[in-house]
Order: sequence, then structure tokens, then C-alpha cells
Amino acid sequence: MVNEGGSMQVVLDGVAVDGRREPLLATMDLAWSTGEAVLVAAEPGHGHTALALAATGRLAPSAGRVLVDGGEAEPAALRTVSAVVDVPGVNEPDDALTLADVVAEGLALAGRPSRPRDVRAFLDERALSGDRDRRVDQVSGAVRTSVLAGLAVSDPAVRFVVLTLPDRHGGDPAGWWDLARGLAATGLGVLVGCTRSSARDLGVDLPPAVGDSRHAPPRAVRRETFSDAPDVAEEVR
Repeated sequence: MVNEGGSMQVVLDGVAVDGRREPLLATMDLAWSTGEAVLVAAEPGHGHTALALAATGRLAPSAGRVLVDGGEAEPAALRTVSAVVDVPGVNEPDDALTLADVVAEGLALAGRPSRPRDVRAFLDERALSGDRDRRVDQVSGAVRTSVLAGLAVSDPAVRFVVLTLPDRHGGDPAGWWDLARGLAATGLGVLVGCTRSSARDLGVDLPPAVGDSRHAPPRAVRRETFSDAPDVAEEVR
């Protein structure tokens, strides 16, 4: 069962995902909790997508276990309390859609009213009314990620959010990392996958890649926990 009240933790224990010719996700361990922002870095590729889907009950791992609060996760229950944001090839919006179209669709998927006035209110709250008719590929990466994440967490059942490669849209990585930290500060568990170069831009001291790093799984490189205690920032070695 998934506990929908109080703190929660998702643990990937030796999780791997096989592909037809090569691994989609090499074996990895990871823990992330509500009230926490975790940054994972790896080279671009399938690993980020497979991690996002396996960690949220949307893809069954080929090996290992996904645990919730120490017990075997029920995929359907985990999907209910988690959301994946802008995953390449999975739920990224069609670039031809307007921002208003994306908001209407996102509100509907979150079980929220999605009438024109509801879309207008969502955009007004974010000072984006002037962008409502722009195509989603015409807005900045920061706006795109903020809007899509805001739609995902508008579902009150969601406790965990995964942002997948927000750096592929350009811009300063500090923008989407600050967004992740802000969401974690509200009590959500936030997992962000990025490239190694973006992690370095955020001040993470990563050594040069050695050998063929293409299949290396995403690795947790930064973790920030928000609670009643002062914020804690930890670089994971």
C-alpha cells in the first residue's frame, strides 16, 4: 500500500531495465523522500527516461525492486501519487500546441476543471496571460518546465514528481533547480534528471567521464532536504 499521509520514501533497490539490444537503465540504487529534491546526472539517453518511469511505477524493472516506505511498491498505487514531467518521447507536449492548449489538457489530466476561464486563471497566476497563444516550443525552457510541473502537482494526490532533462530546452540550470527546490519545500519529493554538464553548471564537482559512460546509470549528485530544521544541502560523493 502507498501511504498518502505523512512522509513517504521511494527506494530503488538494484533496479535495472533491459532494452532489446542494450540496457535502457543499468543497475542502480536510489532513495528519495517527500520534502526532498534529488539531482541525478548522467549522459543523455534512455537511462533518464527509464529511471523516471521505473521510479514511479510506470515501467516494470527487469531486475531489482521498487519499495515504498520499506514495502514492495504496488505500481498502480505508486502511479497515483507520482507524476512525470515532460519525459522525452513519453509525455512531452506536441510543439504545435499553444500554451493554453497544454494547460487545458494538463488540468484535465489532473482531474481539475479545464474550462477557458480555468486556463486563464492558471496562466494569470503565473503572469503568463500574454503567452497563452504562443506555441509551447516558443516559450522559454524555464516557463515550459514551470508550467508543466505546476500542472502535474495540481493533482492533490501527487506526492512525488520527476523532471526529466529540463536542460534540453536550454537556459540557466539554476532556474529549474530552484523550481525543484521550491516544490520540495512544499513537501513534495522531487527527482530531477540532468546531464553531467548541467550538474557542473550547478556547482557539482564531477570528475571527467572515464571510458564508455553512455550506459552508466544516472547518479545522485546533490540532495536538498526541507523540513522544520534549517535547509540542508549535501553534495553526494
